[in-house]
Amino acid sequence: VQLQASGGGLVQAGGSLRLSCAASGRTISIYGMGWFRQAPGKEREFVAAISWSGQTILYDDSVKGRFTISRDNAKNMVFLQMNSLKPEDTAVYYCGAAGGANILGTKERHAYEYWGVGTLVTVSS
Repeated sequence: VQLQASGGGLVQAGGSLRLSCAASGRTISIYGMGWFRQAPGKEREFVAAISWSGQTILYDDSVKGRFTISRDNAKNMVFLQMNSLKPEDTAVYYCGAAGGANILGTKERHAYEYWGVGTLVTVSS
């Protein structure tokens, strides 16, 4: 599976962005999908995950109530709607695909088999 994240940019605090992750090469309907982010000098951290069916969704506490993950299996895409952005949300955002036992979604970075090229989100104060 090849993944490509897009939709990042520069936004003021309190603003919104919608990230997209386009998949090719294989259907994502057999994968749990996740969004992670990596700020400069920090490790890649979990943001949100969604099961293959979309019925199970997980969020990190830092984004709960502000971010919404969704997927469209027919279009082979995953989305991350980010509202009420804060400067601490600044990072490169990556989408990942996790198969096998992890199709229900997981917060574990090492469970993801495929990663896309990230997209940079910069939130100014």
